[in-house]
Amino acid sequence: MFVILLKFGAGKARAGEFMDGHKAWIQKGFDDGVFLLVGSLTPNMGGGLLASGESRADIEARVGQDPFVAEGIVEAEILEIDPARTDDRLSFLNA
Repeated sequence: MFVILLKFGAGKARAGEFMDGHKAWIQKGFDDGVFLLVGSLTPNMGGGLLASGESRADIEARVGQDPFVAEGIVEAEILEIDPARTDDRLSFLNA
């Protein structure tokens, strides 16, 4: 499982130019069954995602396809978590 932090960088002012592509990238992640959660980092720091079901190399490649990452709008940090214990509502993450 991965926590992906997309923190605004120097190109933040250009985010509007690439928002449609970024939203399409997010939708593809959900359509592919990889993204489990997407939301904003507050206050106005960028975004965060929870992803599962792919290798680290695949996640890195997927993140690199985000127009926000490719255009320097955000800087991506990928954290890998090996779940050891979960609430029953999240037991699917232990697979």
